[in-house]
Amino acid sequence: MKEAIAIALIVAPFQCGGGNDPPREETAGDALWSLSEDFEAKGDHAASRRTLEFLVNRYPSSRHADAAKRKLAAEDAGTE
Repeated sequence: MKEAIAIALIVAPFQCGGGNDPPREETAGDALWSLSEDFEAKGDHAASRRTLEFLVNRYPSSRHADAAKRKLAAEDAGTE
């Protein structure tokens, strides 16, 4: 049994990722925020806005929800 544990401890570090994995979206809110930014960069303001609205409505606790609300409010006020 001790040998199995020792082998597991020796092999375990090689099983962990080496940090070379491509970055991933952490949450749906992150993905939606990025999608909205992509739409905006391509000039599709309507799609960007719909995406932000979906983010705010579906994921209100997302770390991007407040920024999305501010961006939508700025658009409504005509300051963006």
